[in-house]
Amino acid sequence: MDVALVVRHRLEQLGLEQRDLAAAAQVTESYISQLLTRKKAPPSPNRTDIYDKMGRFLKLPNGELAKLADLQRQEELKRKLKDPPTPLFKGVRELVLRKCRADKQGQIRAIFEKQPFGELERLVTQKLLDVVKRVAKEELESENWLRRVARLSKRTYEEMRVALLEFLDTDVLDVSIENCVSFLDPLIESWDIDLGTFGVEIVLNRRVAEGHPKRFEFVEKEPEPAFGEEPGLKEFLLDASLSGDATKKEIEFLSRLRFKEKRPTPLYYYRELQNLRDPLHFRIP
Repeated sequence: MDVALVVRHRLEQLGLEQRDLAAAAQVTESYISQLLTRKKAPPSPNRTDIYDKMGRFLKLPNGELAKLADLQRQEELKRKLKDPPTPLFKGVRELVLRKCRADKQGQIRAIFEKQPFGELERLVTQKLLDVVKRVAKEELESENWLRRVARLSKRTYEEMRVALLEFLDTDVLDVSIENCVSFLDPLIESWDIDLGTFGVEIVLNRRVAEGHPKRFEFVEKEPEPAFGEEPGLKEFLLDASLSGDATKKEIEFLSRLRFKEKRPTPLYYYRELQNLRDPLHFRIP
């Protein structure tokens, strides 16, 4: 028995319509319809007041719907977590390991095999999914991009379009070999992890995904101390002969400079500004 079944049964008993329940719960009829047809999962009881309103309207014991919804959500979560699909993830794992930096593959494989789909494997797989999903979502309407990816995975444009929509709805618990072949393999060039900080760096395949490597840090750090405005910077900004043509971005850059002991003068900021503008001080990508 679930929330949808109980609510539909009570509506029939009381001779009421979905629109009546929607009005009582102060939500749209469309939302009630999606709950009762199970197109939407019941919301978490601790994040909504809808169960109290629905329960009063349906003349159910206080808290009964909320308890039922909580049990339903727990059962769904247990169903997903109880038996991790090891055979399914074997192929996914091989792809993830193959994309790992060559000199780390042996070490990472040993950890993965010691803890099947453990914390490290879930962390890495989730981050790879997050990065590729972000790219895929941005390119969803790009026919040229989809055709490039389709060629890499030997698919037609139409097949790739369907695969993309399904991929965007997946998560780390149900990622499939199909997802790997269609997206993870062609889009991920390589990845690396620092096992001390759990910082993950992901390099994308530049043929189908633009941008710099993505890095994620998982390490506890002390908060940076608050800094007031440097007196020298304040004087620099007040002197139009030194800062009159400085742009907003340049001023933001100068304001982020930090000094532990020395106190810079207005002239220092002027020279730093010129250094920032000098193309000889920077390599062209």
